[in-house]
Amino acid sequence: MDQTVATEHYGWKAAAPHSASYLNAPVRALVAEVRPSDVLDAGCGNGALAAELAADGYQVVGIDADAHGLDLARHRAPGVKFVQAVFESDPASLGVTGDGRVDVVVSTEVIEHLYAPHELVRFAFNALRPGGRFIITTPYHGYLKNLALSLVNGWDRHFSADWHGGHIKFWSRRSLSVLLEQQGFRVIGFGGVGRTPFLWKSMILIAERPAA
Repeated sequence: MDQTVATEHYGWKAAAPHSASYLNAPVRALVAEVRPSDVLDAGCGNGALAAELAADGYQVVGIDADAHGLDLARHRAPGVKFVQAVFESDPASLGVTGDGRVDVVVSTEVIEHLYAPHELVRFAFNALRPGGRFIITTPYHGYLKNLALSLVNGWDRHFSADWHGGHIKFWSRRSLSVLLEQQGFRVIGFGGVGRTPFLWKSMILIAERPAA
């Protein structure tokens, strides 16, 4: 079965809440620190972040398996290249740039939806030039947040199975760092976004593909 054709759409809309727009500003700030020439948005959804990165002056390519989300993305940012693909793909085969690699890969609120999350991380590693950065976000889970959810009896809602395309993996800073390191990355940064410290809505990890 061709997954790029058969994948059902996950309810993408042209605007929030599905765009996770609260993450766009901090991710753009981290990208700006690198001062890249090109950026790949892995799991670009409706193209909200890709459009903002393109407006910042970078050459941007967005990939996603969801045809409906890509339709919205192309309408939002007609000057950005969007490619329908799955993470098992070879980045070089997608023509993301002239040499098939980029300076920065971003992926916001994607990895928690994947049956095989290592494929996203491996894809990002292969898509980066040596010394390139991978900026990845996912809902945050840590001791204090997990305890708070228990105290307010919030686990049923948090783990709801009623959301088509919902979260199937739940990450802590440590577990995601281990996955990144297993795929060859060096983790160089961590931060939280939304709510108060240690009850963050999401976390951001920054990893680097070693230069040698």
